[in-house]
Amino acid sequence: MVHGSCLCGGVRFEADDIAIMTHCHCSMCRKALGAAFGTFAHTEHDKFRYVEGEDRIARYESSAGNQRGFCRTCGSSVPVQDRTRPSVPIPAGTLDDDPGVRPVLHIFTGSKAPWWSIDDELPQFEEWTPGYQPARR
Repeated sequence: MVHGSCLCGGVRFEADDIAIMTHCHCSMCRKALGAAFGTFAHTEHDKFRYVEGEDRIARYESSAGNQRGFCRTCGSSVPVQDRTRPSVPIPAGTLDDDPGVRPVLHIFTGSKAPWWSIDDELPQFEEWTPGYQPARR
């Protein structure tokens, strides 16, 4: 079991396990998270639950089919359970426990920050990892 929460603790969640962890370099993740890239832990929908504060989550559709969640109180990025996606992407910085996995790949490297160098040997994808793009609505 892996637990997580937002900065103020108003949104709390848990996942039975984390399947994989990825780095996203798209400009939207960079802007939403204020960092060179976003790191996301992914779990299956039936293994994810909000424990408290789901009603505090504001949603923003940053691109077609891609919902982002934020705590209405503290502004932290939080997971959004969107069943059009193949998994629940959890902003890794919100995890309170060690997920037991480490990042396995980079996505959207075609739009990474020009001031950032990827210096590891993980696989890189110019856009979405094949099969994981959100459904178009």
